[in-house]
Amino acid sequence: MNAGLRVKLSVMMFFEFFIWGSWYTTIGVYMKNHDMASLTHWPYTVNPIAAIIAPFFVGLIADRYFATQKVLGTLHLLGALFMFLTPSATGNPTIFILLLLAYNICYMPTMSLANTICFHKMTDQEKDFPMIRVFGTIGWIVAGLIISYVLGNFVASHLKPEQTAAPLYLTAAASLLLGLYSFTLPNTPPPAAGKKISASSIIGVDAFKQLGSPSFFIFLLSSFLICIPLAAYYNMTQLYLESAGFKDIAATQTIGQGSEIFFMLLMPLFFARLGVKWMLVAGMAAWVLRYVLFAAGAPDAITWMILSGIALHGICYDFFFVTGQIYVDKKASPEIRGQAQGLIVFVTYGVGMLVGAQIAGMVYNSFLGSATALTLQQWQSFWWIPAIFAAGVLLFFTTFFRDRNKSRA
Repeated sequence: MNAGLRVKLSVMMFFEFFIWGSWYTTIGVYMKNHDMASLTHWPYTVNPIAAIIAPFFVGLIADRYFATQKVLGTLHLLGALFMFLTPSATGNPTIFILLLLAYNICYMPTMSLANTICFHKMTDQEKDFPMIRVFGTIGWIVAGLIISYVLGNFVASHLKPEQTAAPLYLTAAASLLLGLYSFTLPNTPPPAAGKKISASSIIGVDAFKQLGSPSFFIFLLSSFLICIPLAAYYNMTQLYLESAGFKDIAATQTIGQGSEIFFMLLMPLFFARLGVKWMLVAGMAAWVLRYVLFAAGAPDAITWMILSGIALHGICYDFFFVTGQIYVDKKASPEIRGQAQGLIVFVTYGVGMLVGAQIAGMVYNSFLGSATALTLQQWQSFWWIPAIFAAGVLLFFTTFFRDRNKSRA
């Protein structure tokens, strides 16, 4: 791959995740400060709904009839419009959430479309893709830093940027920019043009049948279950940080993405020493530890405990989700690898995160009552719930998962 193309694709990936990071870690704080405190789980509900819809759109339409870069650009332009309109509906929660749903339906397919454009031009995916994908994580980090340290100069001094619509407008502007930029990307013809495809193959039914074994079923069930406490982290951490008195909320959460880059670089070393099962165990154990730290640090807002919990994101995400993707890829035959990866996304970021967001919202609202925010003592009780749940999943997986092939990277 030549340097010019590498730069083009890296810029695309940077903005792809800059956009997501601009609103995903701030929307809860914005809603709480605009009389929607009991509804903060809904953005994290419409997002997985869109993740469930996305494979059907990509597989049945985008992959068959249109050049990928044109679909990518069109969806980001539409997304920019929906996100720009979202703050105007703050006074009507139903319209506000429906606009977020429309935005997410536009955004979520672009993640796989961006990957398709990258892979179309690569001759050595294992070497080239990580070097381009890392710019996505960098984009998420830069978004958080801009929100905390740049947008603060443009809002009232008594407000945090996360409490205003500024991050939403930043998301809309970045979406518009990437939408226009997408039309300059290399032409990528529809990869499935003329091929027969079905809804069952898109969500991985064929892969499920071929990979069916006790160990794979345990892995799949555990992946679904661990996403339930995972949703509490994405949904509630920003609100927790606000209650704990953190000023630069978006920037603070980027510590997790920095950790993600660090542990991603170390993964080959850990694979060689631990193998698949114990990498997955370490990832789930990190979720338990994170929530224990959040709970223990809550009453007195102990900074090092809270920051340590955020910094564990690299192990939480890389060791479980990235390892899980590699495990599935090694188990699947070449004919069903795409379906197998789609199945994991459907089960985790789709169904798992959807169920998790709703449960997190119900638990949060049970503590909230008629108040507008949880006390630090309530946060301690709140975080013990996902900690215990994650510990149960960890025990279940460790006891019953048997990787007979001893897959190692």
